[in-house]
Amino acid sequence: MRFDSGRVCLDLVATFAPHEGIPDGDGLRLWLAGAGLVPDRTPLAGVGPDWAAAFRALRTDVETLVRAELSGTDPDEGALARVNALAAGPPPGLCAVRDQEGHLVRELCGGVECGALLAAVARDAVELLTDPGDRALLRACAGDGCTRVYLDTSRGHRRRWCSSELCGNRERVARHRRRLLASGSR
Repeated sequence: MRFDSGRVCLDLVATFAPHEGIPDGDGLRLWLAGAGLVPDRTPLAGVGPDWAAAFRALRTDVETLVRAELSGTDPDEGALARVNALAAGPPPGLCAVRDQEGHLVRELCGGVECGALLAAVARDAVELLTDPGDRALLRACAGDGCTRVYLDTSRGHRRRWCSSELCGNRERVARHRRRLLASGSR
């Protein structure tokens, strides 16, 4: 899993392609930890297929809204209502507790709840879609076959790919091959 889209809601959208990144509770556990939604070493025993389904549904709604923004069309009212309803819920609370060595570490107060984690991601989507500055930085990857969306925070805002190392490198290699073929070289 990659977490380089610039927003946690966009990182959730990126879990769909090229393959399903949240097929079950195990996939969701990995994503929640990787996205930083739960502190390190948080027990996630309650995460199961119903949680994964809820996050996939939120992902679909966020993607629908982001794609509408990118295309300049009106947002789907149903998707907007569902994201707003989730965003209105209470986010997870953080507490500072002492670990075994006596150091302060972050922990979720009151345990891990699906609704609170969904609220955190939905709230991030609402913040993205209502912030003119961030909306102006929203881009779709120009890589062949890539469907990722990201925030272009590069200097000059001319970034074309979700990742220069992956999609950008594929594009440069393909361009090089086309030049070689056009020149008759191998």
